[in-house]
Amino acid sequence: MGLKCITIRHVAFEDLGVFESVLKRLSFDVEYRQAGIDAVTAEEWLNLPLVVVMGGPISAYERDKYPWLTDEIAGVKRRLAKDMPTMGVCLGAQIMAAALGSRVYPGTAKEIGWGPVSLTSAGKASCLASLDGAPVLHWHGDTFDLPAGAELLASTPITPHQAFAHGNALALQFHPEADGRRIEAWLIGHTCELGHAGLSVSALREDSFKNAEKAARAGEEMMEEWLGRVGLK
Repeated sequence: MGLKCITIRHVAFEDLGVFESVLKRLSFDVEYRQAGIDAVTAEEWLNLPLVVVMGGPISAYERDKYPWLTDEIAGVKRRLAKDMPTMGVCLGAQIMAAALGSRVYPGTAKEIGWGPVSLTSAGKASCLASLDGAPVLHWHGDTFDLPAGAELLASTPITPHQAFAHGNALALQFHPEADGRRIEAWLIGHTCELGHAGLSVSALREDSFKNAEKAARAGEEMMEEWLGRVGLK
């Protein structure tokens, strides 16, 4: 049995994707917890080798609708204060930003589809180097202010704050974990959002299949590099 990784999942289909094969190859014991149902204890927040907080269709500022978000943000905050390896993807990145005291709010437009991110100089020197020029899946409407003490790693024209590092923590607004070969679950789960945004399901499916292989290689390399840099490989 290897190191334990708890992954907080908000919807079933937004899972670790291509990251999971990397973790299992490195002998991690991966356990999913369903947000709002399966609690993460105070001891786990402060002692687990790795916690990954995944995405979901709600907003980090909707604590009145989803009161458990308060506990999730507080748990992430305690973990970040100890500089323990923590990754947040999409909603998870927004939760990390909120835990570090930054504002999370609706962006100027929804950003949904495959495309690259522009890496900063720090991003090119980081574990995100493998993503330079690679397609990644974007699927969000919210954004956040860059937390104090965080290093900006990536941007897009619509979303200036696409990724940041804060010590041993990594926040990713986009989805380098997404497996384009399994996009159908996303297309079903987010059908209402796609309809409201006027986006073509068939076009997104086609783009996903076209970009799947290159995106998977880049995402796997990024994850393995990050694990090495935070001392978990």
